[in-house]
Amino acid sequence: MPAISDQDILGSRLLIIDDEAANIGLLETLLADEGFEQVLSTTDPSRCEALVSAFQPDLILLDLWMPEVDGFEVLARLDQHQQGYLPVIVLTADASRRTRHRALALGARDLLTKPLDALDVMLRIWNQLETVQLFRRLQRHVDGLDSPGAGLRGRL
Repeated sequence: MPAISDQDILGSRLLIIDDEAANIGLLETLLADEGFEQVLSTTDPSRCEALVSAFQPDLILLDLWMPEVDGFEVLARLDQHQQGYLPVIVLTADASRRTRHRALALGARDLLTKPLDALDVMLRIWNQLETVQLFRRLQRHVDGLDSPGAGLRGRL
């Protein structure tokens, strides 16, 4: 099986959800500098489900503390509609143990505390996107085994 290429990762779609435009700008700049071109952002977390459905991101970067709909509610909503593997990296200034545990229990795959370290952010994003690519390869393999005429079952 071929290795996952940088182009595989850089071709990923990322969705940023943060009520602070400055935070979005920082993340968009970081991602653009790295070579990501498919980045969608919103300051309105209530649009999350519609954006996920329309944009079909490979990864979500999610702020936790937002007015009206917080990141915990977004995680719960995503969990209700989850199909496949869609990792969420939570970004928060709250480094408390309770917050970390709650976010991870609701389905976040990783958590970064603000102020963000650019190298740490990029490494975590890269790791999650590699996992997405591996999951998809495994899924295609399993789907191929389940298709008529494939594998041993098709030869019996």
